[in-house]
Amino acid sequence: MKELIPVEVIERKIFMIRGHKVMLDSDLASLYGIGTRVLNQAVKRNIERFPDDFMFSLTRDEIMRMSQVVTSLKFSKNINVFTEQGVAMLSSVLRSKKSVQVNIAIMRTFVKLRRILSGHKELAFKLAELEKKIEKHDSEIGGIFEAIRQLMRTPDEYRKITGFTAK
Repeated sequence: MKELIPVEVIERKIFMIRGHKVMLDSDLASLYGIGTRVLNQAVKRNIERFPDDFMFSLTRDEIMRMSQVVTSLKFSKNINVFTEQGVAMLSSVLRSKKSVQVNIAIMRTFVKLRRILSGHKELAFKLAELEKKIEKHDSEIGGIFEAIRQLMRTPDEYRKITGFTAK
């Protein structure tokens, strides 16, 4: 089955705000093929389905910071953002066939991003373990070099170090 929306398009529309991966109401509306106003009206009619951890409104400062990335936001007074759970809940509010297919694509993208992030955490852990091993080996190798240096000393150098003098 051909993808309705390429994953890369959706990935570019996911932002990290307040420690949550979120999507803007305008981006979601565009993906669903409806107006932002229509999307927000549907949400308002079903507001009990959207607690603060599913959807929240951006502050003016957040809007101004986001407008550096998404220039069309600069003039927006109110912007709602939806977490992964909020996007999933939108599928129960927007009931068209297209919205169901779009939601499936978005959910798959969130899952892909989660897999990528967990892979990075695992890689970072393995790298830290490797660094510890290398540090241990560095000190062991240093000890080996010191032992070789001692073995390479001439008898005169050895006498000076130990304090023995030959008569």
